[in-house]
Amino acid sequence: MGQQSQIGSRTTEQAGRAHSFSVTGRMMLIVVIMLTTIMSVGGSFAQPRSAAAQDDGTTFSAFESSWSAPTTVYIPATGQSIDGWFLDMWRENGSASVFGNPITPEIARGDGSVVQYYEFARFEYWPNGDLDGNMITLGHVGEDLRPAVVTRLPIGGTSGKAAQLTKVSLAWQPLSDSQIEADSDTYRYIPETGHSIYDGFLSFWQDTGLQWFLGNPVSEEYVVDDVHYQVFERGQLRWEEGGDITMVPVGVMLAEQQQLSRDGTEQGDLPLYDESLFVPPAPRTLDEIVADAGADPNAERWIDISLTDEYLIAYQGDVIVMETYISSGKPGFETPAGTFFINSKLPVQDMAGVIGGESYDVPSVPDVMYITNVGHAIHGAYWHNNFGNPMSHGCINVPPDLAHFLYEWSPINTRVEIHS
Repeated sequence: MGQQSQIGSRTTEQAGRAHSFSVTGRMMLIVVIMLTTIMSVGGSFAQPRSAAAQDDGTTFSAFESSWSAPTTVYIPATGQSIDGWFLDMWRENGSASVFGNPITPEIARGDGSVVQYYEFARFEYWPNGDLDGNMITLGHVGEDLRPAVVTRLPIGGTSGKAAQLTKVSLAWQPLSDSQIEADSDTYRYIPETGHSIYDGFLSFWQDTGLQWFLGNPVSEEYVVDDVHYQVFERGQLRWEEGGDITMVPVGVMLAEQQQLSRDGTEQGDLPLYDESLFVPPAPRTLDEIVADAGADPNAERWIDISLTDEYLIAYQGDVIVMETYISSGKPGFETPAGTFFINSKLPVQDMAGVIGGESYDVPSVPDVMYITNVGHAIHGAYWHNNFGNPMSHGCINVPPDLAHFLYEWSPINTRVEIHS
């Protein structure tokens, strides 16, 4: 029953855009940078090199642990386990409070489906989809409760067990036109199954939010030993004088009728079910990331970029706090080597223009940090996922989540060493 999902990056045909211009173009870019920076950061181009980025509580998903929720859990009350899609359906729709606990292991059937019985339900997996195209469904256990023979006429007298069984059998007969009443607050006819539901059972069906689970009635209300019952597509209700309406544990009933093994198994390495297992740990803040790396909080923050390896390492002192593959300038637009300093920062910027005869228009480039006065910057790149290979027109493309960390971690005047 296992499953997994993938989350992909936003992509586009555009590659990273560097900034290598003619003299006129360079001058225009400097003016644009100055004006944009003034509008974006209130005219402040720099701060003392000793100043460090402040931790404002921002968290960074890229530094989350390798945590993942369990795909199988153990239920000690019954000694059974729940796995994969069955676990998802059980948890997401009320777990034991709705379906009860599992009472059998998964059972492979001859038609290719896999089922598991719960106290109040049967979960079904159809690898090729059921008749409605669903792969994971609640079994129509109501039909399994239908008497082997449904009589159309009263038999066996008017009292005693025989008469009682006759009434039960007749309850499964769809209503005739003469038996159908007009719908009201206390009565409702369900044409899809030809049965009615009324009074307390109707209120329970409508008001508890379990209509989706029970489905439509497949019998009329009937009485056995002073207990009122009604069977639905996926469950059964009962009521007796002086008590509340409750669900009948049809899963247990059917497991007993079919003589299914309900023997529990050892827990082994499976975790005991607890909803807290599915709550991810909180993402770490900047200060927590630095502390976990063992870095001196007052040490210099600087960035080392290898153009040969297409690799960036962020250091605090001599301790690595973050590292990642990047994309630098492609042939003809090589990123310059040397020692640079972050001179301005923009949280987001539209980048458009013409470089080397190539036009570009990349909106909302995130976490932009300029390191030269001719447009070279370190920034996030959402339009490709080819990090580790030269892709840009001279800028340093960084995966977006890590670019955001760098942006928050790096103060103005952070040293950037770029080498081959």
